[in-house]
Amino acid sequence: MIRITDILDKTHEYLSPEDLEMIEKAYIFSAAVHKDQKRLSGEPYLIHPLEVAGILVEMKLDKSAIITGLLHDTVEDTLTTIEQIKEDFGEEVAFLVEGLTKISKIRFGSQIERQAENFRKMMLAMSSDIRILIVKLADRVHNMRTLEYQPKDKQRFIARETLEVYAPLASRLGINWMKMELEDLSFRHLSPEEYFGLLNKVAKKKEEREEYTEKVKRIIQEKIEGYELKGRVDGRPKHLYSIYEKMNEQHINFDEVYDLTAFRIILDSNEVKECYEVLSVIHANWKPVPGRFKDYIAMPKANNYRSLHTTVIGPYGERVEVQIRTREMHEWAEKGIAAHWRYKEGKISSDEDEGQIEKLRELFEVQHEHKDAREFMRNLKIALFPDEVYIFTPHGDVKSFPKGATPVDFAYSVHTDVGSHCIGAKVNRNIVSLKYKLQNGDTVEILTQPGHHPSKDWLKYVVTSRAQSKIKQWIKTEERGKSIAIGRDVLEREFKKNHLTFKKIVKSNEFKEILSDQSLGTVDDLMALIGYGKISAKYIINHFINEEEKKEEDISAKPKKKPGVTSDTGIKITGVDDVMVRFAKCCSPLPGDDIIGYITRGRGISVHVSNCPIVQEMDPERLVEVRWNIKQKQTFRANIRLVCIDKKGLLSDLSSVISSLGININSANIDTIRGENATCEFELDINDLDQFNKLSSAFRKITGVLSVERVRGTFSDSRKKDYLRNAFKS
Repeated sequence: MIRITDILDKTHEYLSPEDLEMIEKAYIFSAAVHKDQKRLSGEPYLIHPLEVAGILVEMKLDKSAIITGLLHDTVEDTLTTIEQIKEDFGEEVAFLVEGLTKISKIRFGSQIERQAENFRKMMLAMSSDIRILIVKLADRVHNMRTLEYQPKDKQRFIARETLEVYAPLASRLGINWMKMELEDLSFRHLSPEEYFGLLNKVAKKKEEREEYTEKVKRIIQEKIEGYELKGRVDGRPKHLYSIYEKMNEQHINFDEVYDLTAFRIILDSNEVKECYEVLSVIHANWKPVPGRFKDYIAMPKANNYRSLHTTVIGPYGERVEVQIRTREMHEWAEKGIAAHWRYKEGKISSDEDEGQIEKLRELFEVQHEHKDAREFMRNLKIALFPDEVYIFTPHGDVKSFPKGATPVDFAYSVHTDVGSHCIGAKVNRNIVSLKYKLQNGDTVEILTQPGHHPSKDWLKYVVTSRAQSKIKQWIKTEERGKSIAIGRDVLEREFKKNHLTFKKIVKSNEFKEILSDQSLGTVDDLMALIGYGKISAKYIINHFINEEEKKEEDISAKPKKKPGVTSDTGIKITGVDDVMVRFAKCCSPLPGDDIIGYITRGRGISVHVSNCPIVQEMDPERLVEVRWNIKQKQTFRANIRLVCIDKKGLLSDLSSVISSLGININSANIDTIRGENATCEFELDINDLDQFNKLSSAFRKITGVLSVERVRGTFSDSRKKDYLRNAFKS
């Protein structure tokens, strides 16, 4: 456990005595206001802010950031006010603490809305001061280190949020150690069996790998010193999550992962030319693996990471990954933006650092255009996962894009109008399809035509959040106009049918009250909702007809049950009654899944799992909040796929497990290839997600079962489109 004396001893190395005095004052203040509070572990709450401050000290952050680490929960969790922080510790610290204070007094309709608003608030504050994000990341690191004290469902939610948002944010800031730790901790809580299984396998090979690593380090060191190049060679084991990802992406077993260690050559000099000299030494002595060389010095990553990467058939005939960099590059690779973070009169020390922060701000500014919470979070996650390609403009400038980017993504990066008016593209002077996937080194020229508009089909192949946002924005505006016209027409006809004057009533105070009750600003907003089907025209009419007419209206409008539609689907729809509900076949939701509803045209509401890829392409205006409301025992279709070692009695073992849990099998399919593994697919009747998880856990305990995966939709659909990248992400 860290103590304030440890923090003061470490800050003594780079801060003034006056700064240390203020840090100690902040510690005393935090200890006083958190005095009677305990963490879920039973420890005094003060341990948490101390640990957060300790992480910031290790990163050599400035006085204000460390004080903020000590005070970051005082306003949220005690009676302390921002004014009090400002009075005792100054405006700068007060601003940082306020930027970190969570939204607690606003009521939200769902957890996803709260999550989105917290990120919006943090990003808005971060655009003025990046230290808010760094302190927040340090806070998340310590919370993840002690996550086991949270309830299981909360563990999974926090771990998934960390893996999908916080780890990529750490990566974007270049703080590599933090990214790796957050990924591994998330992996541990999202997929504990896979995590501990992999941990044991790595541990078994530890001595063997350490011996091999030391031998290779000595050989590489001797080779570079033979050419009078000075530097040190490090060998670091890859972190568990990166090994797990590699196994999944390449569909290989642990024993087939050869490059468990990455070797780094860190030169004493900061001369870039020496990196290329070392590269030539490595390639002269060991045969390079084709397609495995990456030059991040000539073309740095989005987070300004610079290094040379190459994979060679190294000593003892094994594949060896070698990274070559200067001392300065290595410091950035490990610490990122924090490596050079120094505030002087409120300004950043270097133009390079400011450039990185500006890129991050641009990334977040695009997200602010999304009012819908789910769309905001979805686009934020997409924006944080770039696997980059480097493209040239016709003028020779270099732009980086996520892997899979198209000319349309390029067009929107130039300007919104260039993207919207794009009719074609030339790549390396040749006309290409707008679906063409850009390759490293391509030179791209966009062809435009005034008056041309974006196509909805573009959403199927653009990958940048900016392009997706701008296309959806145009489509939304276009569809809103159509919905306003439809809504107005429907309402006018309903008014005429009930002998009411539309033009007169829309100007009345009672109509304004309806707008106010629905939190709408204009008549067009209401017309759009009617056109989308979110508000019924009859609901509006009922405000303007007398009670007798209402009764007659209710009797005549009473819905008749449609054949084949059950009275209780187990779904509750916010603000909507008497509507047909069906479960989407593309993702087959189970009770316990986070779900969302979509208003279809003439087929009621389709219920999807919230992270279903199909939902990403839907009009957000037609999405409605839905929740599970199971009143009687029901079963739901679920598909599961297992990869097993082919052996006698396999099907019997699997069937016994299914039967022991009282689960019915609708269909089963076993594919085997002599000498290889067996793929077993089952379509089952499942009560809920909890029962499915118990089944998955029971399957994993069977000897010979290599992987267990929940399959969204039908098996034939899943073969066409892999909805799940990793089993545990489901």
